[in-house]
Order: sequence, then structure tokens, then C-alpha cells
Amino acid sequence: MSHAPDKPPQNPQVVTRFAPSPTGFLHIGGARTALFNWAFARHHGGTFLLRVEDTDRARSTDEAVAAILDGMQWLGLEADAPPVYQHANAARHVAVVDALLASGHAYKCTCTSEQVEAMREAARAAGTPPRYDGTCRDGGAKDDMPYVVRFTAPQSGETVIADAVQGEVKIANDQLDDLVLLRSDGSPTYMLSVVVDDHDMGVTHIIRGDDHLTNALRQTQIYTALGWALPTFAHIPLIH
Repeated sequence: MSHAPDKPPQNPQVVTRFAPSPTGFLHIGGARTALFNWAFARHHGGTFLLRVEDTDRARSTDEAVAAILDGMQWLGLEADAPPVYQHANAARHVAVVDALLASGHAYKCTCTSEQVEAMREAARAAGTPPRYDGTCRDGGAKDDMPYVVRFTAPQSGETVIADAVQGEVKIANDQLDDLVLLRSDGSPTYMLSVVVDDHDMGVTHIIRGDDHLTNALRQTQIYTALGWALPTFAHIPLIH
């Protein structure tokens, strides 16, 4: 007796994003990344979003923002919603850092830039990855000094991502240090802002150049610490 074949499972709503930094003009590599995100969203009946990553206020220019928007329009890669400007979300980014501090997944660090550079030089001399040595990790911060907030990265085991292009990518956790989430002036760093914005924008697929692979591993640790679902990563080869 014949029977109807099972229906394939329905894909969840796909949301992609293109997230250029307006520190320069749109180039062919960025346009290609935007095209892949736009085409993937269109293929799956999903949503394509644009986020202008302008947290570097000193280097971001209105001229570059206008050029990016004009370039996207000229290419016919119009987003399905108005662009999101990352710097406008700074208060949300800081609130997430406060939550990480409260949960023990972040800590205040009062080491000076000179001290941190000395740590890295010592690591290089020892033939190990140049990294922050965790001086303030266990309460070593001084109350009367300016501080940054660092992520309490796992020190053992490994971090693994299942990349849709690269396959399984993993790194030993002792190769990554406690990255800075909040600068001493109170501004959030790129690594933290990207995770928060992608989560808040509902991004399901992050398609970008494979020069971001290490960033993806670091960002995976932040997603995990926050208890947020991981997006699907897809890191494509760069144009050379």
C-alpha cells in the first residue's frame, strides 16, 4: 500500500544581516558578503537586515555611511527594515555587561595598558600566545583606579562551532584570553556589541568573511555565558 511521503521539516524564519563599519567606503568584498546574505534570505523567504557598526565614533563618518547606503541601493540589495545604528544601542550593551558581571562571567580589570603589553611580551618570549594573564580575574582589581570589564573566558576544554561553510572549527580555550567587553571610558567593544545586536535583531544566520572565524569562537563563548541560542555561522573565503 502506497502512502504519501513525509513532508520535509519547515525551516524556522531566516534572518540575515550585513554589518559594515563606516570607517571607509563599501568595497567589493563587502558587497559580495551583502549579496550572499541578501540572496540567502530571499531564497528562504526570510529577512535581510542592515546594521551600521559605528561604535568607533572617532573613525566613523557620515560620508562613509551615505556611501554604504547608496552602494547597497545601487546594487539592489535593499534591506527589509530601516538600518540599525550600533552606537544607538550602547545602553543595552552596557546593561548586558552588568548582567555578565553579576553572574560572574565578567570582572573589572585595573591593569594599565603598559602592564598588559608587558604580559604579552613575556608570553611571546616564552613561545606562548600573547594574552592577558588574568591578574585581576580573582579580585585583583583596585577600587580607586580606572577599569575595563573583561570576559571571564573558560580556561580549560575547547570551544567548537559547526560552521556551514568551514565545517567543524574548534580551538583550545587556553589559546584565548579574557577579552575586553567594556573600555575604561564606558564604551562597549565590537566583540560584545555584535553578539548583543545579533541576538536582539533575531539574526539566525551570520554569513561573513572567514577572517572572522576567531571572532566567532570568542563570540560563541559570550553567547553561552548569556544562555542565548547560537546562530548558524557561515564563514566564506575572502576575495584576494
